[in-house]
Amino acid sequence: MRSSLGRLFPFLLAAAAWGADWPQFRGPASSGLCGSCGPMVAEFGPQTNVLWKTAVPAGKSSPILAGERLFLTAAEGDRLVTLALDRTTGKVAWRRSLQAPKREQQHTLNHRAAPSAVTDGHRVYVFFADFGLAAYGVDGAPLWQLPMGPFNSLHGVAASPVYAGGKVLLVVDQDTDAFIMAVDAATGRVAWKKPREVSNGYSTPAVYKPARGPAQVIAAGSYQLTAYSVEDGATVWYAGGLTCQPKSVPVVAGDTVYFNGWTPGNDSGQQVELPVFAAVLAKADANGDGRLAQEELPQPWQPTGTWKAIDLDRDGFLNEREWTLFRSRRASRNGVLAVKLGGEGDVTASHVLWRYEKALPDVPAPLIWNGVVYLVRSGGIATTLDARTGKVLKQGRLSGAMEDYYSSPVGVDGKVYVASEHGKVVVLRAAGEWEILAVNDFDAEIYATPAVAEGVMYVRAGGMLYAVGAQRAR
Repeated sequence: MRSSLGRLFPFLLAAAAWGADWPQFRGPASSGLCGSCGPMVAEFGPQTNVLWKTAVPAGKSSPILAGERLFLTAAEGDRLVTLALDRTTGKVAWRRSLQAPKREQQHTLNHRAAPSAVTDGHRVYVFFADFGLAAYGVDGAPLWQLPMGPFNSLHGVAASPVYAGGKVLLVVDQDTDAFIMAVDAATGRVAWKKPREVSNGYSTPAVYKPARGPAQVIAAGSYQLTAYSVEDGATVWYAGGLTCQPKSVPVVAGDTVYFNGWTPGNDSGQQVELPVFAAVLAKADANGDGRLAQEELPQPWQPTGTWKAIDLDRDGFLNEREWTLFRSRRASRNGVLAVKLGGEGDVTASHVLWRYEKALPDVPAPLIWNGVVYLVRSGGIATTLDARTGKVLKQGRLSGAMEDYYSSPVGVDGKVYVASEHGKVVVLRAAGEWEILAVNDFDAEIYATPAVAEGVMYVRAGGMLYAVGAQRAR
């Protein structure tokens, strides 16, 4: 214990000196905001306002910050890598790797190192779908491992872990046996694990700490937003109205949580009402085996995508669970929801304040700042909404960067920064009537969300990690 504290003490001193951390995906409270960061430059790029740059292995996870360290996950062959970099110099302080025992199925936009790390300032926690969870000390000492999987996800498990109340929290929304779990951060032992009746989802949860009562972890799943007690996993409240395949992140702002969900085929007007399973069997189950083969379904009832997207156990047939979820899928609607916090049980009718259903992002989370909701859709469409009412304040094109977006926006120093897939970082004046201040081109793919602290932004672009800002970090 004494030697462990001895290793940790210098890091704690450094953390106190730095003051500003970005401990998880999208920073403090998953908000994407850095309220006390100080001035941040609007113009930067591979040759402009670069404090340092470091080559890093492949990955799509986002950097996180704690004390004098930056933590990042990556993959090289069958090695699943965790890196610690010095925030001042960009030099690699330590590198640890795990041997992947398996290869999970993944969409081309996903990656073996897509989930971001999370830290409590004492330890760093990482999740790889090809391995499971692992923890390191901030000095790189291996602490514990929790092998998991294999998983059954159409596009690969991608949600990042989060931390609250001495627990590492992870959502695994796979097509069968989905769950949310809490792991004791010190030991790696499972504290609790709860099943989730969902199909594939890719949304990282958010933590909400009410003024009274235990902290809650808010998880978006197929058709429903659900809050669980961090203490024991009990369901606190839930709200319906989500789309079938969430990829964004719930964002808590004041007494409201916001969530954006979009799936192909679920825009307003594309909904289809399908009959219940018993009625489908009566009409279409030609051989009377109590399940549905694709050739048995009439054309109006066929899926718009691939059969395996609804054949969740991949046995070639639809059972009652699979049909019920498919039925919900065809009836669901894309939208941004604002849900008032503080309820219990089903709050769909009582606490959903508003919803907005046009020009929606696919992956990027909303940014909520000073009463304004910022949304960025692929194709370079930016929308601002009044956070209280959902009323549109402005919608327009991001000229010079009208391409796809997977990174989520961050807000700092009166500006909103959002990175496109092809490496353009657009800087907006933060206001309902936003305007473009700069378009910065890294000329490399960007999927990760930048981390920000004390006037420095850390951008993962292609195989490089950049620290950009007006002056050197301390």
